[in-house]
Amino acid sequence: MPAVNFKVRWPDGQETSGYSPSTIIYDHLDNDGEYALSDFLQRAERALDAASERVKEVKGFYCSSAMDTLASLKYQGERYPDGWVKVLDMQIAGTGRVTGGWSSF
Repeated sequence: MPAVNFKVRWPDGQETSGYSPSTIIYDHLDNDGEYALSDFLQRAERALDAASERVKEVKGFYCSSAMDTLASLKYQGERYPDGWVKVLDMQIAGTGRVTGGWSSF
């Protein structure tokens, strides 16, 4: 199952990376898309929940990496009362393994 590594820019200009174990994230977020903070967090939650469900369908268990990414995004989002989040990059990573970027959360 191909995974997706993505990078976002928060309202204060800080950039962080995330991971989705499934390309289903493309159904919820657009590469180079810009979203109001609350909309971004809702979309990210739907995307990562759906990605984790896909992992469960294939492997029989939910993806803890997707849930870790979601928790990190929510935590990061709490720092801002509002603003816009920009998706800077979304790239297919391969076979569902984390290829880096976790240290940025």
